[in-house]
Amino acid sequence: MAPAAVKVYGWAMSPFVARALLCLEEAGVEYELVPMSKEAGDHLQPDFLARNPFAQVPVLEDGDLTLFESRAIARHVLRKHKPELLVGDGSPEAAAMVDVWLEVEAQQHHAPTGAIMVQCILAPLLGGARDQAVVDENVVKLKKVLEVYEARLSKSKYLAGESVSLADLSHFPMLRYFMETEYKALVEELPHVKAWWEELKARPAARKVTEFMPVDFGLGKKAEQ
Repeated sequence: MAPAAVKVYGWAMSPFVARALLCLEEAGVEYELVPMSKEAGDHLQPDFLARNPFAQVPVLEDGDLTLFESRAIARHVLRKHKPELLVGDGSPEAAAMVDVWLEVEAQQHHAPTGAIMVQCILAPLLGGARDQAVVDENVVKLKKVLEVYEARLSKSKYLAGESVSLADLSHFPMLRYFMETEYKALVEELPHVKAWWEELKARPAARKVTEFMPVDFGLGKKAEQ
């Protein structure tokens, strides 16, 4: 069997790697996930730094093309294999709305969601203590963001319009972990946001990628060894 033309380097439980994998799964692209170990410092080795000098995952190799930055990888995969997830109904206006909500995800949603996830899930797994002040500050921020989402989703089925797009999919990896915290009620108390999330996580690609994303980031098993 010939090796897959597309390779993804990284650890799949990373939300950033998961974003790339989700888009590959949505597009039906065959790929190879090249296993790496953060603990072993694989991302600091010269061969990996030659692929991404910033020492971050994921990295995607598509033939002779090497890309890093998960959102850039997502756009490339969909532009090449499933462009309808980037352009909505195909009009310039619809494509612009996808771009708008992709920026909202990156600039407004990601930071507070990630901060809560890190404090509530990662910090204890790594032997640290939760900084509740950080959690409280970001809960306030995220609540305001999600209220905007609720208003938007009361007018359209998805963030960029009536069809699912990368603007929606890009939220999945971080929300997958956030929804395992005690603050998941921020989503569940908003009916349109909750329905959007329930549909998003039920997509076959999302279910497949979730298999690679244990809530303990694989750290629980290591602690038992």
